[in-house]
Amino acid sequence: MAADATTHRAIEAVFRIERARLIASLARMTRDVDRAEELAQDALLIALAQWPETGVPQNPGAWLTAAAKRRAIDGLRRAKMQTAKHAEIARDLDEADSSEVEALEAAMDDDIGDELLGLIFTACHPVISAEARAALTLRLIGGLTTDEIARAFLSNEPTIAQRIVRAKKTIGNAALAFEVPRGAERDARLASVLEVVYLIFNEGYAATAGEDLIRPALCAEAQRLGRILAGLMPGEPEVHGLLALMEIQASRLRARTGPDGAFVPITQQNRAHWDQLLIRRGLGALTRAEALGGADGPYALQAALAACHARARRAEDTDWPRIAALYDRLREVMPSPVVDLNRAVAHSMAFGPEAGLALVDELAEAAALRNYAPLPAARADFLFRAGRLPEAKAEFEAAAALTRNKRERAFLLARAAACSGASHH
Repeated sequence: MAADATTHRAIEAVFRIERARLIASLARMTRDVDRAEELAQDALLIALAQWPETGVPQNPGAWLTAAAKRRAIDGLRRAKMQTAKHAEIARDLDEADSSEVEALEAAMDDDIGDELLGLIFTACHPVISAEARAALTLRLIGGLTTDEIARAFLSNEPTIAQRIVRAKKTIGNAALAFEVPRGAERDARLASVLEVVYLIFNEGYAATAGEDLIRPALCAEAQRLGRILAGLMPGEPEVHGLLALMEIQASRLRARTGPDGAFVPITQQNRAHWDQLLIRRGLGALTRAEALGGADGPYALQAALAACHARARRAEDTDWPRIAALYDRLREVMPSPVVDLNRAVAHSMAFGPEAGLALVDELAEAAALRNYAPLPAARADFLFRAGRLPEAKAEFEAAAALTRNKRERAFLLARAAACSGASHH
């Protein structure tokens, strides 16, 4: 029985990895997201029944796809049989529809670019609201549960479930083809796709709730999608900008948590743990984005910011004035309260804590940041560095009360405690 349980766990792990690609290829065949999810689930059940006997096949993804395809084709045949008036007509149809089945199978195997990318362009179609696009992509591509998506968006499960149902209905009603659009339509849709891919990356990079600070699988999925996009759209500067941003940020994943899982800020990270291969990849993608004339794109600018950290071998080598200047540019291209907050942090590092406090106090009124933990956390840090410890302590405590991430809360409370314990250094 124990061996059986181990096999089941292995099968479920394989399924999690293969699920998005499987759904993408089935959605392309059936033009129906719900049906694609059902067929993928059927394939899992068949695997759970057979693999404990036969062992996990050499290429589990292909096996699952084939099983799901057979199911889909059987379903099509059955539907045809039911509509046929007589067994005789059914027999004729059976002969006739084998060519249709072959055509379907050919369409399944024809993975121009990547079926997954086709599914993403469909899930990110402008006929669907922006929130629903991200939720659907996380559900279909990231394999997150509705509860995890709800936490990611600080929403509740019924709302997210409804969003996903509505999005699938919209796709069905609009009879969208599960493929990457061409020409002008592709460009119009690209911004939405990039936004969703980055949303997925971010939820992996800084989990907004729960026990874990990072969900590396989500980051890896977003990077994979970014690399596919860059391969398919080599002339799009912002695709390379986004890829650069994700690769460089991901290079720090191992250093962002201590051995006990606690959060480690960038200035205190052990840079020997930064992944130099990812940094090289990221800097390469950034160079391509800039060479294509995209230096001022929002993703390219954010990648340039990340590159300033990546190039500094020690925290004290960081070029903060350059980072502050890049934030000044980013603020014009992509105005947002979060960009303003990060700009305040950069100015505090470049020109002293008082400069940061002056900028952050202008933001205190921003409604979008009212319950945003990083705002009081940043203010607390400036106050701490300015030697105003009692005020810093109160702000660290306020930030701790706002975050839903347990690791982050522990980090902030530790800093609050240090304000009482420490004479300023």
